[in-house]
Amino acid sequence: MSKNQFKGADYYNIDELLSDEQRMVRDAARQWVSKEVSPIIEEHCQKATFPKHLLKGLGEIGAFGPYIPQEYGGAGLDHISYGLIMQELERGDSGIRSTASVQSSLVMYPIYAYGSEEQRKKYLPKLATGEMMGCFGLTEPDHGSNPSGMVTNIKDKGDHYLLNGAKMWISNAPFADIAVVWAKNEEGRIKGLIVERGMTGFTTPETHGKWSLRASATGELVFDNVKVPKENLLPNKDGLGAPLGCLDSARYGIAWGAIGAAMDCYDSALRYSLERKQFDRPLASFQLQQKKLAEMITEITKAQLLVWRLGTLKNQGKATSAQISMAKRNNVNMALEIAREARQVHGAMGITGEYPIMRHMMNLESVITYEGTHDIHLLITGNDVTGISAFK
Repeated sequence: MSKNQFKGADYYNIDELLSDEQRMVRDAARQWVSKEVSPIIEEHCQKATFPKHLLKGLGEIGAFGPYIPQEYGGAGLDHISYGLIMQELERGDSGIRSTASVQSSLVMYPIYAYGSEEQRKKYLPKLATGEMMGCFGLTEPDHGSNPSGMVTNIKDKGDHYLLNGAKMWISNAPFADIAVVWAKNEEGRIKGLIVERGMTGFTTPETHGKWSLRASATGELVFDNVKVPKENLLPNKDGLGAPLGCLDSARYGIAWGAIGAAMDCYDSALRYSLERKQFDRPLASFQLQQKKLAEMITEITKAQLLVWRLGTLKNQGKATSAQISMAKRNNVNMALEIAREARQVHGAMGITGEYPIMRHMMNLESVITYEGTHDIHLLITGNDVTGISAFK
């Protein structure tokens, strides 16, 4: 089967809805992924190693904080452009998109939105280029879907805060230079702090043995009496709404990213079905195979329209958290179902690293859980349409 001939799916001519700049940004990311990610990602996945050499390139294509204003090192792009970059990165691999998504939405965004001017100038330009990398500490060993129950805490010691606790399932943790960490103060109020590598008592043990996101670096954040300077506190927002605001941005990127994984699986399945012959006919000539392919492109098209509209609302400042939840839940589930169907089209070859299907499928098993589980997002929609919370 021919390799490296990916062609994006656009059944409803959605490109016509994009601006010239948006298409240019998307095409640049697509070309970079085809050249730099696709040829090496299977090997890194098999070896469970993160391709750290890609960080510079991610910075060069504007994948880190693309919507951050240019004065702070960002590209100053709109949210649809950001989504299109995430789509192309996840077409390469969910782990690569996770790295960029964390850097953009969970590190750069809170520093830009909640940080002081001094913090913006100190951190954002270096984060935009990839010279400095960050991670986001919210999830704890006993508190995932209920982040308000966190036990990580800070105590005011006059000229600094004393930070204690632990976070887990943290993308980028093993190599991050800084961590945006959420902890409760003595009054039980959630605060955000910038914790720098090298601070005494701050360690980032790596998580091993993953069957998913194997080409992504995952770890813990452990704080043992870490002295954090007071100027590292994010001053402009606190409470649970602060980290949840970051998650809105990350979930938005995931809703776009999942389409990339789905498109890669569909593209591979379509090519394979046209080239592979059984009973002296291409697989694509059989009704059940056509059913699979027709349903794949239908679901991809619906997801594309969903995020395009969501991106338009986000550009206008009108996108709600519940709308973002719906798109994240729908699109990741869509991509996972397409990966499973594409695996069947490929037959036994679908489980090998010669094709991207199984890698995407296993990655998506993480994506459907992180940044809010599939069920939690369902209940967010339920709460929004009924006005009744099912969480308590």
